[in-house]
Amino acid sequence: MGGSRDRTDGGDSRTDGCGAAGSGSGGSRPVDGRGTGGNRPVDGPGSGGSRVADGLRAYRLIAGMWLRSTMAYRASFIMTTIGNFAVTALDFVAILLMFSRVDALGGYTLPEIAFLYGLSGVSFGLADLAIGSMDRLGRRVRDGTLDTLLVRPAPVLAQIAADRFALRRLGRVTQGALVLGYAFATLDVHWTALKVLLVPVMVVSGWAIFCAVFVAGAAFQFAAQDASEVQNAFTYGGTTLLQYPPTVFAKELVRGVTFVLPLAFVNWLPATYVLGRPYPLGLPRWTAFASPLVAAVCCALAGLAWRAGLRSYRSTGS
Repeated sequence: MGGSRDRTDGGDSRTDGCGAAGSGSGGSRPVDGRGTGGNRPVDGPGSGGSRVADGLRAYRLIAGMWLRSTMAYRASFIMTTIGNFAVTALDFVAILLMFSRVDALGGYTLPEIAFLYGLSGVSFGLADLAIGSMDRLGRRVRDGTLDTLLVRPAPVLAQIAADRFALRRLGRVTQGALVLGYAFATLDVHWTALKVLLVPVMVVSGWAIFCAVFVAGAAFQFAAQDASEVQNAFTYGGTTLLQYPPTVFAKELVRGVTFVLPLAFVNWLPATYVLGRPYPLGLPRWTAFASPLVAAVCCALAGLAWRAGLRSYRSTGS
């Protein structure tokens, strides 16, 4: 169930996240995944607050470098952003074509599906903008260029996340926001203060859940190495799944994305409260408000998976 994937990322795979040519570690010395930038382990023991601050600073510097590089070719940036917008818009065009033949899909009207689509699109678009480059990790593991990042005095996760920061991905966010605006204008919903508050909570929680999926998928690539498409099935494929109501899918699939990979908490469950729809699988009403908690748990588990994968990494020796 692959979504509309932006595949315009170019460049040499042996270029590191700061624009310098990456080089593998010399000889056959194994790298233990913690690096030795300066005399300080990158992901070793230390103050948690300090590591977070270092990571945010490294991310800001690397992303800023790529942003300046992008802005040097403004015409190219504008064209690729418009292209990204147009490609992702085709998903909603397909939904509009369906509704040219039917009045409802799975019992949901067009504005209700637009609401689901917009929430999924904005949440995923923000996550893709922030750390969409995580699927490049498998390539770095295979060719040994990850070693270059390990010896720098900055968290590896921040370096990988900011690598090739692509502002053109704002096209996906903009397109999702426009569809969400259309849904707000056409939905027949009695808006209460709680429902209004729940919308930004859904977007932020959905962003965090998708970020966790990106990081967990990257951690899996430490073992699988060539598994970027497996990761994309749960990220790009996941957002495509959430664009449609849960009533059109088999209950087994709905259970899977509720209890195993909790993507249902991005929009399905909280949106049922806003739209006044029956809860999937007969779940209790409070699950509509559990998205922040689920997002926090997902991020914690993704962080543990990342640290385990990083510590298990061994250099290619070339």
